[in-house]
Amino acid sequence: MAAQHGIGDLVLLFADTRIEEHSLYEFLSASADQLGVPLIRVADGRTPFEVYWDSRFLGNARIAPCSKILKQVPARRWLEANADPATTTLYVGIDVTEARRVPGIRRGWAPWQVEFPLIEEPALTKDAMLDEARELGLTPPAAYQEGFSHANCGGCCVRGGQAHWLRLLEQHPERYADYEHKEELFRAEFGDVAILKEQRNRLVRPLPLAELRRRADAAARHTPA
Repeated sequence: MAAQHGIGDLVLLFADTRIEEHSLYEFLSASADQLGVPLIRVADGRTPFEVYWDSRFLGNARIAPCSKILKQVPARRWLEANADPATTTLYVGIDVTEARRVPGIRRGWAPWQVEFPLIEEPALTKDAMLDEARELGLTPPAAYQEGFSHANCGGCCVRGGQAHWLRLLEQHPERYADYEHKEELFRAEFGDVAILKEQRNRLVRPLPLAELRRRADAAARHTPA
């Protein structure tokens, strides 16, 4: 998110979940330096799984308390302390494919005025913006080179579906294993819950990361070399 106070006073506002990929931090710093504007970091101090334990609720694709607690709340606190709604405009970087989110974002950030400059330029798709960043000498977060659709939470985003987590298993098995272990501990405490879900026989059931990995391993063993 970017915030502009009056005329010309632009800052970049970054809410840190404390598990972001190192290349994302580097990209943010290099981008701010190139633009010549401050990069403001805000943080709750907890990681997503620490939030899940504290709230006794495991984040998933439908409800992710980490997004609100680790991103929206710290950002709003900074705005309340530093940005007068009467003279501040917020810029949110969603593109035309996410235009449906505009009304909700505007309501969520009231009373600040919110603008969406990328939506006004339909040609600025995510791929086009990544290409432009490279042309400017910036190195985008590694997640995009690895085939992820976004660079959130070091790939461990609970809003990702099965394909996302299978890609994480392929690209970063150590991160997958860490989240699998954390999920198993959470399940031992709170029962049959999981980050992922699947539908079978018209019933929606939890799909633990351990089970998804076992299926992937079984499929790999039966795939001809």
